[in-house]
Amino acid sequence: MTKKTEQKNTSVPRPPVVAVMGHIDHGKTTLLDYIRKSNVTDKEAGGITQHVSAYEVFHKTPEGLTKPITFIDTPGHEAFAAIRSRGASVADIAILVVSGEDGVKPQTLEALKFIKESKLPFIIAVTKMDKPSANIERAKQSLLENEIYVEGYGGEVPCLPVSAKTGSGINELLDMVLLVAEVGEISANENLPAEGVVLEVSRSKERGISAVLIIRNGTLSRGMTVVSGKSISPLRMIENFAGKKIDVCLPGTPVTIIGWDSAPKTGDMFHSFYSKKDAEEFLENPEKNIKKIVVIKKSIAEERVVIPLVVKTDVSGTLEAIEHEMAKLATDKIIPRIIQSGTGDINESDLKILSGNPDALIFGFNVKIDNAARNLAERDGVKIELFTIIYKLIERMQEVIATRTPKLEVVETRGKAKIIRLFSVVKDKQIIGGKVIEGSIGLGDEFKIIRRGAEVGSGRIRELQQQKVKTSEVLKDKEFGAMAEAKIEIAPGDVLETFIIVQK
Repeated sequence: MTKKTEQKNTSVPRPPVVAVMGHIDHGKTTLLDYIRKSNVTDKEAGGITQHVSAYEVFHKTPEGLTKPITFIDTPGHEAFAAIRSRGASVADIAILVVSGEDGVKPQTLEALKFIKESKLPFIIAVTKMDKPSANIERAKQSLLENEIYVEGYGGEVPCLPVSAKTGSGINELLDMVLLVAEVGEISANENLPAEGVVLEVSRSKERGISAVLIIRNGTLSRGMTVVSGKSISPLRMIENFAGKKIDVCLPGTPVTIIGWDSAPKTGDMFHSFYSKKDAEEFLENPEKNIKKIVVIKKSIAEERVVIPLVVKTDVSGTLEAIEHEMAKLATDKIIPRIIQSGTGDINESDLKILSGNPDALIFGFNVKIDNAARNLAERDGVKIELFTIIYKLIERMQEVIATRTPKLEVVETRGKAKIIRLFSVVKDKQIIGGKVIEGSIGLGDEFKIIRRGAEVGSGRIRELQQQKVKTSEVLKDKEFGAMAEAKIEIAPGDVLETFIIVQK
C-alpha cells in the first residue's frame, strides 16, 4: 500500500513595483533619471514626463547584495490623472515626491488620495535638497498641515531628504523601498503562467501594436500567448525595459510585448497561456474560464520546480544546441528555464538578472568570467560552471535535475503481526507477544493498531526479542516479544501493521 503526500505551492520574494508620484515639476523624472543613470529628462518636452514608463534598476544594499526594483514614472499633469490612478493600482509601494522648496501642492494631495485608495504603503521623498531655499523641516510642517503624518511628526510614514543633482539620500531611499517591500512580504510564484497589468500601449508602422506589461505573478516566456480584454498576442518577441530581446521574464519586472491583433486597454489585466488554443478558449468566454485558469495554475505550481539558468557560449550555433538539449531535459516535476543567454564572456549583468538567487546556475561554454561577475557571484552565492564539452554540460544539468527533483514521501507497509498476548501495561509502554503474519517487523518500526478491520491507534516498537534474544528484525511466521509504545492499549487479536516512510 502506498500513499503520496501533497506537494506545497511555494512563493519567493519578487522585485517591488514602485510608483513615483507627486506635483508637476517636483522632480520625479529627475529622481528616476539619477537612479537609473540614464538621461530621460532631456528627451521629454520641457523636462516633464509625457507618458507612463517602467524601468528596472539594481540597488546594492548595505549588506553587499544587489536587488532589483521596478519603477513606474507617472505623469504629473492633471490631464494624466487617470493614467496616474492606474499607476498606483499596479504598484506595490509608492514614493510621494514633495519639493523641499515648495512643500505640498494640489497634485501632491491628489496623488496621496490615489495612494490611500489603493492602500499602498508609501515613502515621502523631499526633493531638491541641494537648493539653498530647500528646507526639510518646513516641508515636514507643510505635510503636517495637510494631515500627512511622517516619522517624528506624529506618524509612521518614512520621510527622507534627497537630491537628484548630487545623489544625496538616494541610497537611503532605495534601502527604505527594499525594507518596506520586505516588511510587506511581496512575493510571487515563478512556476505559474504570468499575469499582471497592461501599463502602456503604443502603435507604429514598423512594430505594429506593442504593450508594456508589469508581471505581478508567474513567468512569461517566448512561445506562450497573452490575452488582455479582447486582445491576443502570441509571444514571438519579448523585450525588457531597455529594449533588449529576452526569452523569459520573471515576476515584478516590466516587459514589452509586440504583435497584438488589437490594442489592449491601459490598466487592464492580462493572462498568459502555454498554448494558443487555451488562450483562444479563454478569449471566447473569460468569465467562464477564469476558474479553469486558477485550477491549471495550481496544478502547475504543485508539480513543477524551476531551475533558473544563464547560459553563455562562444558562438551562437553552440548556444542553440545547448538550448535545444536543455528543453529536452524538462519533466513534469522540474524544468531548467534559461532566463538569459548569449555569446561572450560571463559579465556582471548576467549575475544581476538572477537577483542573487542561490538556486540559480550560470553555465559557460568556451568563455571566461570577468572579475566583476566573479566577485558578485561569490557575494550572492550564485554558482558559475565552465565547460569545454557540450555533453559534459548536459550531464551536469542532468545531475542538478536529479538532485533537485522533488521527492514524494511514500508510506510503505513493511509487515503485519497478530497479537497473541498482552503481558503488562505501564503508562504508554506495553509488553506484548505475537506472531508475524506478513512481511517482517523491525526494531524502531512505527505501526498502526488494526482492530476488527479499523485503525484505532498507532505506536512504535521500542524493544524486540525472538526466543528471548534481542533482535533487530523478525520474519514471517516467527513469534516474538516486544515492548511497544502506544497511547491505545493493545489487545489480543489486534493486528500491528508496521510501515516505513521512504522518498521516491
